[in-house]
Amino acid sequence: MSMVTFDAMDAPVLAAWWADALGGEVVSDPGAAVVAVQLPQGLQLGFRTVAEPTPGKNRVHLDLADVAADDQLKRLQDLGAAVLRRHEMESYSWVVLADPEGNQFCLATAPM
Repeated sequence: MSMVTFDAMDAPVLAAWWADALGGEVVSDPGAAVVAVQLPQGLQLGFRTVAEPTPGKNRVHLDLADVAADDQLKRLQDLGAAVLRRHEMESYSWVVLADPEGNQFCLATAPM
């Protein structure tokens, strides 16, 4: 896999947000058709501007895991992420969040 691509209302702004959120770097020109973010883990995220918003829940989302999930959650909220729901199971818990354009993603307390 080389890239996971998001539709966005403002691709350069959303790409910059995800780069900050995940410690990545915007590696393509903001005027490009797809603005790419290179993540330290090797994955690239792509963002392309589209005219229409996502009509409902996005069907593909990122699942992030962090042993310091509480600290990461606060950092993501400080960047503008919104908490949508919290879930708990026996071995771990996770929080469903939304980025500034409403794209949902999860943050778990244990590897998924």
